[in-house]
Amino acid sequence: MTEISLDKALAENLVDTKLRVLQDEIGKILQAWNYTDAARFLKDAKKGVIQEAEEDAIGMTNLLDQREKLLQLKKRWNS
Repeated sequence: MTEISLDKALAENLVDTKLRVLQDEIGKILQAWNYTDAARFLKDAKKGVIQEAEEDAIGMTNLLDQREKLLQLKKRWNS
């Protein structure tokens, strides 16, 4: 694995930008299905309450996973 040197402020800025992009994508999916809560959306999609939401539910799960990984990374940087 290659290592590079990167200013912490720049790295944090990049992560914050990626977090905003992820949040925007999460918001778009929720808005398209008239939901405000991702957990509720995923629960309803899994139960079949929302017809044909499987693809968006998979995408939502991936977006939430990416967001969690970035939040954990920021937490490690600040601890």
